[in-house]
Formats: sequence, C-alpha cells, structure tokens
Amino acid sequence: MPRMLDVSDDVRAEIGDEEAERLLGGDTAPGSYDCTSCRTPGDTDRERTSTVLFVGEETAVLAFAHAACIPSQVVAVSEEQLQGAVRSIQGEGGQAGAQLPAPATMPTMSAAPDGPVQAELGVTSGLVLIKGDLHPALVVEPLGPIARPGTSGPVDVFLPLLIEQGFAPVATVEQVPPPTPGWSVLLAMGQLHAILMPGGVPGAAPSAWWQAHQAMQVAPEWRSAVNKTKQVLVFAAPVGTIGSQPREDLLREALDRAAAAGRLVAASMPLAGM
Repeated sequence: MPRMLDVSDDVRAEIGDEEAERLLGGDTAPGSYDCTSCRTPGDTDRERTSTVLFVGEETAVLAFAHAACIPSQVVAVSEEQLQGAVRSIQGEGGQAGAQLPAPATMPTMSAAPDGPVQAELGVTSGLVLIKGDLHPALVVEPLGPIARPGTSGPVDVFLPLLIEQGFAPVATVEQVPPPTPGWSVLLAMGQLHAILMPGGVPGAAPSAWWQAHQAMQVAPEWRSAVNKTKQVLVFAAPVGTIGSQPREDLLREALDRAAAAGRLVAASMPLAGM
C-alpha cells in the first residue's frame, strides 16, 4: 500500500530512484515509527511523513519524522553520533530505518557558525515561564566580543548585528518575542543540531548561523513544550551577560537582569521546515 511519504530531491539523490520508489510504494517504509524530531509515534498510513537521511563518514541511516515537525532532508552528522543513535534505537527495539553506505561526496558539517556573526557561540536550552505558560527557549551568548564582519573591532556589535537580522530588543521577558522570518531551529533525532538563518539571496536554502559541534541533548520536558508551542524562543546577549546557570530559575533571573540593562534581544522561531 502506498505510504504518505515525502521524499525530497536531496534524499532521492542520495538513496537513488529505485529505493525512493520502493519507499513511496510501501515496500520498505514502516507503517508506524517514532518521529526522529519530537520522538512521538507516527503513522505513514494516516499522516504526512518526512524521510530524513542521516549521513556519517561511513554509514547512513534513513529515519522518519512527522512532516509537520521537519521536512524531508539530508542531515550530516558525525559517525560516532550516528552509530550511537543506531545502537540506542536498536536497543529500544524501535524502527532504525535502512542503513546504507554513505556517499563519498556528502559534505561534512561545519563546527563554526555561519552568517553575520563569525564566532564561537554558547547555547543553553531551558523553559521560560511567560504569562503562565512554559515556552522552550535557547539562550545564545558568544564566547568573546563580536566585531562587524570585515573589521577587527574593538566595539562589540553582537546585538546590533542581530537586530539588523530581525531580532527584537527585549525590555521584559514577560512578552513572547516576535517571529523572525526565515530563521528556524533544527531539532532532529530528538537533539538540537542548529539554528538556521535565511540564505544570502532570495530562494537560497537556509544556512547554519549556529551549528552544534555534537548534537545537543535537550530535556524531555523541553521537547514536550516544543510539541505544544511549535516554536522556540531564542534569546541572545553579549559575552559575559548571562553566563553558565545550573538551574532554570537562575537562568530566568539572568535574562531578567540582561533585559533590564538593555543587553538582550530575542526572536521566536519555528522548527526547521514549519
């Protein structure tokens, strides 16, 4: 029976037309699966489902996700991370998907962020309470002062650069920040992979503004909140403003202090593909 599958051109190019048609025809696609993004059950007979190809240095794994969570795409990951995910899935008795030889031409993930800020960025996940509702949030803080591209500083222009990209200054954390068109958060295999920004020219694919060296674990409560809100609040502050906070109440206090000092910007973003 044909499945309600989406197979992107990129995925089709990697797995081949024959395998793509077998998937679409229902020969090799599962009926039920655990969504690789939100980790909740899915059914290829009843709801649109994305095929997501995770590619390491030597192997590749085809996984499945709700089309409402992420689009069909190719995601490059480290071989160690990919093998660890396969062992975890197989140990749980879940659907691991088809394991395929990795294409030699697959690009590797860059460890450095791309876009208007070329720097190492620290990212912390947490839940932020706004008007009685818990919102999944990411807090971004560079590890050093940020100079405008093409200059050497010394002025830290991290916040002005983000405001130019559509982030809004935050006067109080009691308001949900406005959306920033073209930006999104890539959550796959139940882990945080990247914050994506619009491509440099109209119609271009999004690029990674921040990309994890290794996929970042997020708490089940955080993923559950994402499933409800369908968006992530991204807060950003200059180096030394927030720091490493061991608890969410302390993180919230640091955000409130940064907002009161005029040192906080934010935007709300959907998951990639939404």
